[in-house]
Amino acid sequence: MERRRVVITGLGAVTPLGLTAGESWQNAREGRCGIGPVTQFDPTGMKVRLAAEVRGFEPETLFGKPEAKRMGRFTQFALAAAQEALGSFRVSEAEAERCGVVVSSGIGGIGITEEEHDRGLARGWDRVSPFFIPTGICNMAAGRVAIDAGFRGMCSCPVAACAGGANAVGDAFHYIRDGYAEMMLCGGAEAALTPLAVGGFTSMRALSQSVDPSRASIPFDGERSGFVMGEGAGILLLEELDHALSRGAKIVAEIVGYGATCDAYHMTAPRADGSGGAAAMAMALADGGVERTAVDYINAHGTSTHLNDAGETAAIKTVFGDHAYKLAVSSTKSMTGHMLGAAGAVEAIFSALALRDGFIPATINYQVPDPECDLDVTPNQGREAALRYVLSNSLGFGGHNASLLFQKWEG
Repeated sequence: MERRRVVITGLGAVTPLGLTAGESWQNAREGRCGIGPVTQFDPTGMKVRLAAEVRGFEPETLFGKPEAKRMGRFTQFALAAAQEALGSFRVSEAEAERCGVVVSSGIGGIGITEEEHDRGLARGWDRVSPFFIPTGICNMAAGRVAIDAGFRGMCSCPVAACAGGANAVGDAFHYIRDGYAEMMLCGGAEAALTPLAVGGFTSMRALSQSVDPSRASIPFDGERSGFVMGEGAGILLLEELDHALSRGAKIVAEIVGYGATCDAYHMTAPRADGSGGAAAMAMALADGGVERTAVDYINAHGTSTHLNDAGETAAIKTVFGDHAYKLAVSSTKSMTGHMLGAAGAVEAIFSALALRDGFIPATINYQVPDPECDLDVTPNQGREAALRYVLSNSLGFGGHNASLLFQKWEG
């Protein structure tokens, strides 16, 4: 089977760093922190008081009040990001069935479920909103993006916890590469900053309880104590190369490899040796036919939990050997928090833009070295660099591992 080349021709994002991909990337370049006090609900009496919220997002302005009310917050994020990624392009009727959507969400409309549960208790279960199901289900972000774009090809929603956004991009990449589509909108969306979700992650001791935004999400730092929940969406427009060139599309970067594995080990903990993540990285390199020494930078999963960061460091060493100490690694979750099902997509966007601009974003707020995380984690200050290949890692509860390999566009 012919392997067609796939390029990135559109980017859209709604993140704790900005309401567009461009604004989010600029603030990531500047090392700004998107973490602050929880404002979406009253956290009084709760152990976790910080989150990486999307601020200033006005769905009624973007979509109109009636439409905004018929979408969950995660769907609103996804649709805003998809519209940015697509720009002014509109698919023709002849091509609609060759254009598809893959958008992940780890938790979907959990806030809607909480609200409707309260309504049902108070008013009776037959009085919950008729929009409860169609606004709360995880796949509705993908569905609404397809409706808005007019893409009638495959439309799906991989649910793979914190690896889902990367899986969505990788699945869309293979779908185009293997000849099933010409264009795909892909990525992830999440809006799970609710009392129940935060409480659930808190009770399993996954979240940082720091009250200092500069010491809460601190990947690879010796004092890391858990992740900070974030929200938002990232959507990429992937396109077969000749199709992109024929319409004069502006190419951001090329996607060349994808690997996905499972630890098959534990519900939440990764294997301590990082072997599952290592296998995904090795698979992405093999998929792209790229030597390990060609990789210049890794956008790490880097959650700021002890097990993840130590295991991911071990995985990088397993795959790259001595070259692990020559490449740069950073975690942009130090700025965005952990956006769950959207994380892998937003980090794919940052990886593509790192290639375009020749810039490695920092792991901010790094203070205390950890011997288990002894690679070049790009501490505190981003830097200019000649980049040709960038790898982006995403790992999720259930043992899900995904790696995406991007190449600088030199056409």
